This record gives sequence, C-alpha cells and structure tokens, in this order.
Amino acid sequence: MTRRAIRIAHRGDWRRAPENSLAAFLAAMELPGCDGVEFDVRASADGVPVVIHDATLARVQGRPDSVASLTDAELATAGVATLRDVLAVLPRAAFLEVELKEDPGVEAVVAELEAARGPALEHAAVSSFEVAGLRELALLRPRWPRWLNAEDLSDRTVAVAVDLDCEAIAAEWHAIDAAGMDRATRAGIAVAAWTVRDPDILERVVALGVSAVCVEDTALGH
Repeated sequence: MTRRAIRIAHRGDWRRAPENSLAAFLAAMELPGCDGVEFDVRASADGVPVVIHDATLARVQGRPDSVASLTDAELATAGVATLRDVLAVLPRAAFLEVELKEDPGVEAVVAELEAARGPALEHAAVSSFEVAGLRELALLRPRWPRWLNAEDLSDRTVAVAVDLDCEAIAAEWHAIDAAGMDRATRAGIAVAAWTVRDPDILERVVALGVSAVCVEDTALGH
C-alpha cells in the first residue's frame, strides 16, 4: 500500500463470533494491522445504549423481537451487549467508529463515550446516516469527530458534510474515485471507505487517499 490508513473491523471479526459481540471485538483486536472496530448503537426499551445493527434480533440472534421492545437486561440474555460493556473491554488505544442507528438517545450515548474516552473523545469518531443525530451531537459536543455515512461522494453529499461540520465522509467503497476524493479534499473533508472485503480493493482505496477503511473478511486479515 502507498500509505497507512486506519483499518477498522466492521462489527468486529464476525468470522470468529457473532457480529457486534464482545467476543467479535476482542477477536478483531488480536489481528495484526487492525486498528480498531466499528459498531452500531441503538436504544433499548429502557433507554440504554446497546450495540446491535438491526432493528430486530431476527438475523443474528434468531428471535423476532425488536430491539426497542426489550430492556437492556432482556437484550443481554440474547447476547446483545450494552455500549458501556463494549467500551469497558476494548483497549483505550483501539480506534472506535461508533455508528448511531435511527435515534439511539444521543445524550445517553454521549455520556457513555465521555466516561470511557474523555471529553475530547480520544481515538474515536461518531458516524451516522442520520443527519438529525449528527446535528444533535454537534450541539452537545461540537468538537467531537463526526462522520457522515453516505452512499457516494457527490456534490450534495459533500455539501451536507460541510453543513454539518463533519470531519469526514464515510462512503461506500464503490463510489470512491479520484473525482470524489478531490471534491471532498477541496471542501476540507476526509474520506473513509466502507465496507471492504478484499485485500486488493483495500489497497486500491488506500491509494486513492482515504484516511480510514472499514473492513471485514479477508481484508481484515487472519
């Protein structure tokens, strides 16, 4: 590779343990070249930030329940960890990409992140497709790194990122090319790529100048 970009394990190493589980995160951090993990945060029925991608437990946990209908204690019995638990097991040096799904209760998420990583949110960024969540975060902690998740690097996407005062756009890797990188760079916005599964693709997007790559499968390493 022509330069070093942060390599982030998408939902941990789901080859060794269920995605977004404590075991998956710890497995990822054992791999050479893995700098950190990406994970998704939602709110339980009692307002506790929990780490799970889907709105229901059907795909990963094999249960029909919605995340929003269960308390954090009930979710724990299905293997869904709280944000607090995840932050407690990950080393402080691990980079965290914390993705807000829908409305996870931004204030509660901020409280947990600040308790674990300090007022400057060290070695972490908060990302989301949800503009409202990023706006709320900007009001609560204007200096925290925020990434706009997007499908592309179009003029409109870059303009939204600028309006939100985001540090970076996390774009789907197929959409990242030299023209898009130039648009983002001229606007003062860094670019991260998601979700890369192949080492050759990893090398290609890093050569384009991305600052971080969310990876899984063989791109994560062995």
